[in-house]
Parts: sequence; C-alpha cells; structure tokens
Amino acid sequence: METNKTSKTALVTGAASGLGFELALLLAKDGYNLILIDIDSEKLQEAKIRILKNYHTKITLLIKDLSLINIAEEIYNDLNATDIDVIVNNAGFGLFGTFHDTDWKRESEMLHLHIITTTHLIKLILPGMVKRGSGKILNLSSLAAFQPGPLMALYYASKSYLLSFSQAISNELKGTGVTVTVLCPGPTKTSFQDVVSEGVGDNKIGFNMACPKQVAAYGYKAMHNSRVVAIPGLFNKFLSILPRMLTRNRTTKIVRKIQDKNRD
Repeated sequence: METNKTSKTALVTGAASGLGFELALLLAKDGYNLILIDIDSEKLQEAKIRILKNYHTKITLLIKDLSLINIAEEIYNDLNATDIDVIVNNAGFGLFGTFHDTDWKRESEMLHLHIITTTHLIKLILPGMVKRGSGKILNLSSLAAFQPGPLMALYYASKSYLLSFSQAISNELKGTGVTVTVLCPGPTKTSFQDVVSEGVGDNKIGFNMACPKQVAAYGYKAMHNSRVVAIPGLFNKFLSILPRMLTRNRTTKIVRKIQDKNRD
C-alpha cells in the first residue's frame, strides 16, 4: 500500500463509479486526501474501500444530490473551511428524447447539476485558491459541447456551457497560479450510457467507445499540464472541429442521423 505523499485535498463529484472513480484513484495515487461526493451511498462506500486497498490516504464521503437547489452551499459548509487544492466536477447524466416529449422535472435536475451546482461550487471554492496562489479545476464536459444535439438537446447545450465557462475563467485566472481544464471525451464505457438509454433501448453504435481508465488518465495529465481543453482520441479531435468545416445546420443533421441510428 502506498503512503500519502502530500497533504493536499481534492474534491471529486460523481466519484462512486466511472470517470469520477478513476480520477479519484489517480488523485489517491499522488497522495491527495479525498472528498468524494455522490448520490449513491452504497457505491460510494465501495469506491472508498477499493481506493484504500491500494493507497493510504484520508477519504471523506459526502452523500449528496447535486441536482438540488443550494446544494453547493451545503457542500461548502460541510467542508468546514478545508482548503481544496483540486476540484473535479464530474457528476452528470443525460436524457434521450425529443424536447417536447421529455420530462421537465428530470431535465431541470440535469441542468441544475451540470450548470448551477458546478458553477456555484467553483464560485465558492475558487477565491480560496486564488488567495493561496494555487489550485486546479477539472470540469467534465463532452464532445457533445461542440455542436447542437437533436434528441439530447439540453444535454448537448449544458455541455457547451461547461466548455465555454471553463475557457473563459481559465483566461481570467492567468497569472494567479490557478488553472482550469475542461475534459471533452467522446462516448465512454460507463454507467452514463445506461442512464441515457433507460426506457428507450440500448445503444446500437459501439464504435469509438473509450475506456474510462484511459480517458481519466488523459484528463488527469492534461489538468496537471495546465491544458485548457482536453479531447482524448484523434478521431474525437477531428469530430470537434467538424462544425468549423461544415455549416452548423449540416452538422446538426449529421448528429440527428447518428442519434436515430443509435436507437433504431
């Protein structure tokens, strides 16, 4: 078992599984104390046990529904003035369907999680980072951020927000010692796909499906190298610039065809 190499603290949302768990593992390996947040208490406890089998570090678990109003302030108060050196905003989910048919309650929860909670959490923790002259923020966006997404309209739009917001505050923070990285992976083999597919059938397209360990490692390295936008995979990099090569109308039609094909 590896011992703690540093007394720094990292906060990870959506840490019970998928990319959040893999990023928590990488942080533990580098000796960070961890504050792990997720709505699933059972899986979060399992994640803690798995991490402690390999790394000797301090882990605090917070069971929180990040879609709730003012949940970021509640989390900040729970931190009890702990200095946060790394924020990983990973929690999120997607919904499939035409906007006029989908459930507004679930959509509003998604928007609150992706946009309001993420932004508010950074708003509360960032001033301390700037004051200390150091800190790293890793926001999980998506390849979806680069174009409109029919049949997942609000998900794509919320990920576009995260990309734009991350790039903007990264520019503002130059010279402060605080960096912001936005990770924009393509399809990744995590439980996210199961949530999106609930009630509409499984994904049919398995092409370009990435391994969460590899995506997490790519994003983690990009964060420590202070890269602003991190897109894992050459094909994904190509897809991210496709809207610049074609009209947005044409790109939107292509995305629609892919979504239709994926659910046939």
